[in-house]
Amino acid sequence: MELKYVGPKPIISHTGIEFDNNKEDKFVYLNIVVQFLKSLNHKYITNKIYTYQSNMDRLSNMQLHDELKKFCPNIDKIIDDTDHFEHENMYNDIKRARENRVLTPLDKETLENNIKIMTDYIVQRSINKKVYYCAVNELAELVKKDNIDYIVVPMFQKFAHVLHSVQGSLKKQNFPIDTKIDIYEEDGKLLAKLKVINK
Repeated sequence: MELKYVGPKPIISHTGIEFDNNKEDKFVYLNIVVQFLKSLNHKYITNKIYTYQSNMDRLSNMQLHDELKKFCPNIDKIIDDTDHFEHENMYNDIKRARENRVLTPLDKETLENNIKIMTDYIVQRSINKKVYYCAVNELAELVKKDNIDYIVVPMFQKFAHVLHSVQGSLKKQNFPIDTKIDIYEEDGKLLAKLKVINK
């Protein structure tokens, strides 16, 4: 398996397959995460403010993989382990569908077929999610290690989503780090600021 976009979260039942457009594939955030990692991964001088001009060109799937591997060296193991784990889950879902005592034989067959149709899709979404959180945890480690006080980004949904994920990762540390995200306007531009409250 590789890193690639598949789509929103599927809802699989014996009546069909629907998609929850509120649960986007984490793949859409991987370009942003790579930009964040590249911007924060350097030596710091105390009391100096750093600015990083992000490159908004989309990386190819292979370039994404190669860039992420610099920060998550075990990315290939994550992909392989997730692939194996999710295929096991799908096998168990099919087994449960066959053993279901409420559904008719036709409904069971339909549910089983729907699961089979969506197996690769679900596996890929799970791989993208695991790799995304590996990268987010690396971002949190950089914030912690380098005692970064704040990160300011344009207030775009994808940037804010990544900041929120970093916030969650910092909160889950052995010694939780409190943060706050502020949205404000400066020089006519809407910005989001992740501020570290305690270190």
